[in-house]
Amino acid sequence: MSLRRDNQLNLSAGILSVTVALTLVIVKLWAYGQTGSLAVAASLADSAMDLMVSLGGLIAIAYAAKPADEDHNFGHSSAEDLAALGQSLFILVSAGVIATAALLRLISGEATFPEREGLGITLMLFAVAITLGLVMWQRYVARKTDNKVVRADSLHYLGDLIPNVGAILALWASGTFGLHQIDSVVALGAAALLIVGALRIGKSAWDALMDKQADPDMIAGICAITEGFDGVHGYHDLKTRVAGSKVFVNLHIELDGAQSLDEAHAIGAALRRAIIAAYPRADVLIHKDPVGVERHPEDNRA
Repeated sequence: MSLRRDNQLNLSAGILSVTVALTLVIVKLWAYGQTGSLAVAASLADSAMDLMVSLGGLIAIAYAAKPADEDHNFGHSSAEDLAALGQSLFILVSAGVIATAALLRLISGEATFPEREGLGITLMLFAVAITLGLVMWQRYVARKTDNKVVRADSLHYLGDLIPNVGAILALWASGTFGLHQIDSVVALGAAALLIVGALRIGKSAWDALMDKQADPDMIAGICAITEGFDGVHGYHDLKTRVAGSKVFVNLHIELDGAQSLDEAHAIGAALRRAIIAAYPRADVLIHKDPVGVERHPEDNRA
């Protein structure tokens, strides 16, 4: 499949994600106005966060096809991490507001609902249906293009089904058994899920902004490719860092110093292609050293 076709599929997944998120916000806002359910409010806040995440994901997908420019030699992928950090703060604030409202309602004993639980359930079932449709398309695109942003967004929306189903259960229990307080309990559970998600997103973004190394499995995979590569007698100073959906890899390889520059270049270029074939999102820079070379005494940098 061509790169252009991959980009089109990724963009379609990003645009659909934004469209679904906006639709969910409108539907749940109406459902909250009709029911007054805090569980629905929790799901509404989650969808509002999804809209921000989806917009960030769409921008990230669009930026993935944009080459580095004169001012940004390594590209623009760190913008994803900055956006994610801001999103995590938004989620924490939203979850705090929902949890506070739910606790106050539990303490005060207030649990008066308008008699519109049936309508609320219908709207929330619609939300679940279109979310499932989005997840199915995102998974199809991720299988075709192996785009990490689309794959992560798919997992995120799959997790969002939990507060949606919780809101449906709360509305059903309220309308069927008069258990109005369960709404506040479900809202507290949804707020807790939001907080956990926000902390996970925030930590991942912070780690990337702090140049944390790549996943250990990826590092081990690069080592395995390099160790068994034809013409490579050793390697050292393997360094990686993550920026958004991109991983930057710096690697020194040890080659036969008696061979020609053309031969050494061919080995390094072939190794680079092999690493990128295994990890398409990697940006690989390889430095070539003769076997047995020692560090210059004036070179004190790590």
